[in-house]
Amino acid sequence: MEIRTAEFISSNTKVDKLPQPDKPEHAFIGRSNVGKSSLINMLTGNRKLAKTSQTPGKTQLINHFLINRAWYLVDLPGYGYARTSKKNRRTWEGFITDYIERRPNLQCVMVLIDSRLEPQAIDLEFINWLGSRRVPFVLVFTKADKQSKQKTIQHIRLFEREMLRTWESVPEVFVTSSVNQQGKAELLEFIGEVNGAIEKGAQ
Repeated sequence: MEIRTAEFISSNTKVDKLPQPDKPEHAFIGRSNVGKSSLINMLTGNRKLAKTSQTPGKTQLINHFLINRAWYLVDLPGYGYARTSKKNRRTWEGFITDYIERRPNLQCVMVLIDSRLEPQAIDLEFINWLGSRRVPFVLVFTKADKQSKQKTIQHIRLFEREMLRTWESVPEVFVTSSVNQQGKAELLEFIGEVNGAIEKGAQ
């Protein structure tokens, strides 16, 4: 799939004020400072679409972008460390939970994982929570350009091993880099296939 247009639609914290759930939706989320905004900008070919920052926790709202006038890419606040108050973090966690549990057109959650790190408890906890809610998700490992391919594979295998302690199988895995566009074609192809299956099923 090729992204031809990417249009900012809204920023909000309340599910009942989000765009009408009449198109497939794919949400991106990860630990703060995982490179989410850079990945979204790489996928859409627009460096200014999602706001990037050196300060973790920049995204504080549910941001909807309309892609090819056919589906929504949703930028969710990061979980974990951010230089903000505990009250703000609880607020974020509340509306993120509300969104994931109540959004009827949410097709898949792209869980972003920093490929440079060994398995982090906060990532595994979030994945287990998605599993308890039966929410479809895939793993998107970021910043692969920051280390050797061998090191990236090693960290992915460690993560998969940790998952298999409580999961029967590991979901689909993508390796990405916002610098050299690694994984762009594969991730967009996956989203295109999901959307295509929905269209086929509606016919």
